[in-house]
Amino acid sequence: MSHPAPSGPPPKHHMALMIWMSVFPTLTALELLLHTWLARLPMVLQTLVLSALVVPTVVYVLMPRLHRVRGRLLARRALRGTA
Repeated sequence: MSHPAPSGPPPKHHMALMIWMSVFPTLTALELLLHTWLARLPMVLQTLVLSALVVPTVVYVLMPRLHRVRGRLLARRALRGTA
C-alpha cells in the first residue's frame, strides 16, 4: 500500500539537522582519507578540494536519501496517529 508523501518543504530545523547529518560525517571521512595529500596544499586549496567533493555528495546522494527516510518516518507516524 502506497502512502502519500508529506506535502511542503521540511521545517528549517529539520533541514538544518539533515544537512548537518550529511556534511559532518562526509567532511570527516574525506579529511581522514585525504589528509596526507591535502596537507601538501595551501589551506584555501584544501578547502576548495574538500568542498568540491562534499557539496555534490551531500546534494545528490545523501540529502535525497535523508528526505526519503524523513518521509517514511512521517508516514509511519501518521499511520500510528490514525490507527
